[in-house]
Amino acid sequence: MIKAVELSKVFRSDEVETTALNKVNLEIGAGEFVAIMGPSGCGKTTLLNLVGLLDNPSKGKLFVLGEDVTKFSERKRSNLRKANIGFVFQSFNLIDELTVFENVELPLLYLGIPRSERLKRVPEVLDRLKMSHRKNHFPLQLSGGQQQRVAIARSVISRPKLILADEPTGNLDSGNGEEVMALLSELNQEGATVIMVTHSKTDADKAHRIIQLYDGHIVTENIRHIL
Repeated sequence: MIKAVELSKVFRSDEVETTALNKVNLEIGAGEFVAIMGPSGCGKTTLLNLVGLLDNPSKGKLFVLGEDVTKFSERKRSNLRKANIGFVFQSFNLIDELTVFENVELPLLYLGIPRSERLKRVPEVLDRLKMSHRKNHFPLQLSGGQQQRVAIARSVISRPKLILADEPTGNLDSGNGEEVMALLSELNQEGATVIMVTHSKTDADKAHRIIQLYDGHIVTENIRHIL
């Protein structure tokens, strides 16, 4: 599913050069649930952004779904991303001007899915996430836990092979956080590969494998369950 070979990312400004990732080698198989941990600034989100094709590496190679994406054009990266990758963010990233239904429907519009199919799939996903009763509400009318459920619904509506979650419970209380983790585990059991950045050891313990990053390097890997 994912293979990084000597993957590096350097951010440069006029005065400062910062190495966010330094020669990372990593393989993640289809169907895995992987947690990435480490202190703030160690490169966790940078790695997730590279895997999610939201940014380009400075050096090394990156294979996503068997394709070397290192030198993909932005169009090819966008097409691969929107057809195969779902994102869940700590800040939800819902569009305030759109209803719950419209937020969840949006990825299908980008994919050119016919209206009849959208009208079938969106209610199914909202029902599964227990948000059908809020379909005509706007994000600011929802609690944090409800907004994150909508964000997960949006991330899975296109039936992606890969789900990337960046601190998915970071803005939630413990009860809502447990619900979100249960949903991610359920999606993984149904076949989706999940890569999650987290500071929470409790959340990380739900994963099959925990990768520890420090100063842009992988320092340890802990396999928790044999797949």
